[in-house]
Parts: sequence; structure tokens; C-alpha cells
Amino acid sequence: MVTHVRAEAQGDERGALLSFLAEQRGGIRRSVLGLTEEQAGSRPSASELSLSGLVKHVAEVEQGWVARAKGEAPAVKRDESNWHECFALAEGETLAAQLAYWEEVAAETEKFLREVPSLDDSFALPADPWFPPDGRVSMRWLALHLIRETARHAGHADIIRESLDGKTAFELVAQEQGTSWG
Repeated sequence: MVTHVRAEAQGDERGALLSFLAEQRGGIRRSVLGLTEEQAGSRPSASELSLSGLVKHVAEVEQGWVARAKGEAPAVKRDESNWHECFALAEGETLAAQLAYWEEVAAETEKFLREVPSLDDSFALPADPWFPPDGRVSMRWLALHLIRETARHAGHADIIRESLDGKTAFELVAQEQGTSWG
């Protein structure tokens, strides 16, 4: 049981980057298949992470990086005093709404990376202490960074989901595809 990177990844750098990003997003989305809000918000391991919190986090992070690349401010400003708030749903937020928001963010990311004149175009990094001063990165770096960030959290999601009910990533792929695993 595997997931497949879309065919346009062959020979087209932008398509390849976007396809690998979509593949990693799918891993996180599948991690919440069939869960209740309560299950998705629970923290079944020693970690403070929940699946719904991961969905919220990756959506905010992706939106924020694309906004920076466009020269805009992120939709949600996080700093040292409130960075942890993106890892849990606030009062009135739902998993379904976060997934829908992430879909919008993903569509905007794809549109932006397909329309930017060159993947070599660059933008300034934020003036945060963890970035080099006067640092600039390319749009290619942006795409690779989003893949890395999403993949890291897809791994977290795998562990959290398996801790909840024993379902592995392969079982969730089968569930999504309507087939059986094992």
C-alpha cells in the first residue's frame, strides 16, 4: 500500500515540489480519518501534540511562509509569547474548519509557486534571531522548507494516531482508498 506522487512530478521541478508537498499533506490529513473532535484533540503520548493541533499548525506555517515570500504579513502573528497557541484548537475552532482552511492555503501555495517567475527568485527571511541576519532564500528553498516542515509533522501525526487506536499510516491509506490492509 503506497501513496503516489502525481505524474506531473516527472520532468517539471515545480510540479515535483508541489507533488511531494501534497503527498506529505495527505499523510497528516489521513491521520484524522474517522476521528471525533475529542480524539483528534487528545494527546495520547508524552508529547503535548494533538492531531487537530498539528493540522492547525501546518496550515498556519504554510500560510505564513507563502505570505512572507509575497512580501505580506502572515495571517496570524506568532511570537515567543504565543507560539504554542498554534498547536491546539481555540474555543470555537473545529478540525473540519482547520482542514478546510488548510485546503485554501494549499491552493494558494500551489498558485503562488506555479506563477512566480523563477524558483531562483528570493525573499528576505524574517528578522528573528534563529535566522541569519540579512538572510535571503529562494522560492525553491521555500518549497523544500514546506516539504520538510510538513513531513516532520506527518511523522508526528503517524505516532499520535497509532497511539490513539493502533492504526498505522498504511492502514489509513487503505481506509482512504476503500481497500483492505494486511
